[in-house]
This record gives sequence, C-alpha cells and structure tokens, in this order.
Amino acid sequence: MTTQIIQVHNLVKRYKNADSNAVDGVSFGVAQGEFFALLGPNGAGKTTTISIFTTTLAATSGSVWISGHDLGKEAAAVRSSLGIIFQKPSLDLNLTAEENIRFHAILYGLYPFRPAYRLMPRAYREQVEELSAVLGIGGDLFRPVKTYSGGMKRKLEIVRSLIHSPKVLFLDEPTTGLDPQSRRALWEYLRKVRGESDTTIFLTTHYLEEAEEADTICIINGGKIISTGTPEELKTELLEEYLILDAEDRDALERELSERGIPYTVASPLRVDLNGRSAQSVVQSIVTPLSVMRLHTPTLEDAYLSIVGGDDEGI
Repeated sequence: MTTQIIQVHNLVKRYKNADSNAVDGVSFGVAQGEFFALLGPNGAGKTTTISIFTTTLAATSGSVWISGHDLGKEAAAVRSSLGIIFQKPSLDLNLTAEENIRFHAILYGLYPFRPAYRLMPRAYREQVEELSAVLGIGGDLFRPVKTYSGGMKRKLEIVRSLIHSPKVLFLDEPTTGLDPQSRRALWEYLRKVRGESDTTIFLTTHYLEEAEEADTICIINGGKIISTGTPEELKTELLEEYLILDAEDRDALERELSERGIPYTVASPLRVDLNGRSAQSVVQSIVTPLSVMRLHTPTLEDAYLSIVGGDDEGI
C-alpha cells in the first residue's frame, strides 16, 4: 500500500467577513515521492491551500497531516520536513547568497554555526557548490543579494529550499523569472532529487507544460476540487483527438465524409471527429485529394480550459 505523505480531510478556510469559503471542504492525498500539481484560476483557493500546508495560515476547520505530523498540533515538526519556494522572494538582501544559504542550513540544524564559508564542513560546501552549479550562480555566491537580478534571486531561493533535503518540496510558481535554460536545468535536477531521495513535489504553476509530467493533477475552482487524475486521464476523459482536413475540392470532401457517416464541423479547414475510429482508417477511406491533413491531440491546457470554462485569466 502506497504511503501518503500528505493527507487532507475536509479542509475549510473562511476569511473574516467573507461571504464564502476560500477553501471549501477539500480532501485529497499525496503519495510519498509523488509529483502532485494543484492547478486553478486566480482566486480559486490554491494559494490559500498551500499557505495552510506551509503553516503560514491557519485553517478554519478540517485536518491536514504531513510527514506523519498533525499540522494543527505539530506545526514545527511539519515545517522541518518541508522545502518551500514561494512566488515572492524571502531573502535577506544585505547578506551574500552563501550567507543566506548557510543561515538556512544552520536554522534547520544541519550544521553547527561557523562565521565563514571556509570554516563550514566539507559536506556543506560540496552541497552548496553542486546546487549553485545546477542553476548557474556558482560564481556569484559571495555577492550581496541586493546586487542580484530577479532571476538570480529566484535561483538562490531554489538552492536554499533544497539544502536540507526536504521530504516535501512545495513549489509555488517556481520558475517565474527564470530563463528557459535555467528552467530546464531546475526540472532536470528535481527529477534527479525525486529519483534519489524519493522527495515529494507539490507544484502550482502558470506553465501548464510543467504539470505534464505530474503523477496527479488536482484542479481547484471556487474553493472546491473539481477534477483529479493523471494528465492523460484528464485529457482523454474530457477531450478527443480529431483530424484537421481540407481539400482544393472542399465540396467533394464534405460529400465523401457525409456518405461515409464521418461527422465533421464545417470550418476552414474541416474538423473531423474520430468517434472511436483511428485517424489512419479515416484518411485511408477518403479518395478526394487532401491539401491539409493533421491530427489534433488534446493538450493539458485544452483539458484545463475545458474544466474551468475556457475563460480563465490565470492559473
């Protein structure tokens, strides 16, 4: 039986003077080592949910267990098992990057305090060098953070959050401000961390392609869970593949499709529904020479927009 490292039962959060619950009876579980993505429109309740999980906000009711600890009674123990990358940096700008990392490691009890980097244990120095090299900030470790660009601060936050090898890593829009190369390097490293340490990753993101590799996607809207499943399950249950076809003799193509009982939507080009047929069998049955032929495969974004109504202004 798979161990659940996060267990949520009927979680409710209502803000003072609010007309409705920001989080409204949410329940789900996350397995140890799982890559779990929580998606939803702006104001759906996902930031409130993560704030509760990371102990920065108290729930109104319900229960949450993380790493075997009751969040309501053992907040300190929960915090010690978490790594957190928030949307907004929480760095001390007057310290160097390495000092920010060192004090974080000392706070978590990983190493005894040392007043200088060169006096820290070799294990610490090797870990810092490896993490900073992954994200390309190794040459800037000893510069004050106030001299960093927004993207570099983001990288430093990521290094700092991973230094204590957390059991659960909460990523709230982790790659905002990162260039494509750094984004790719981060996700490659996170795959390595999951494989080697069985770290659980809990993600919220505006980049839906980052959720494509999730084991489970949970979509929240209006404070309620409205859909849960693997990326493939969400795509196949909600949407179907279809063909995009056209011909110089459009009338002949439409006639042929009608005669064969193949449903299509009049557009430019035509959308041809497969309805259980294979794309190959449909194309092979058509005699009219085709000028356009391509298969449309639903994306996670298509499925997401179908679930939330298609007029979302943000995720």
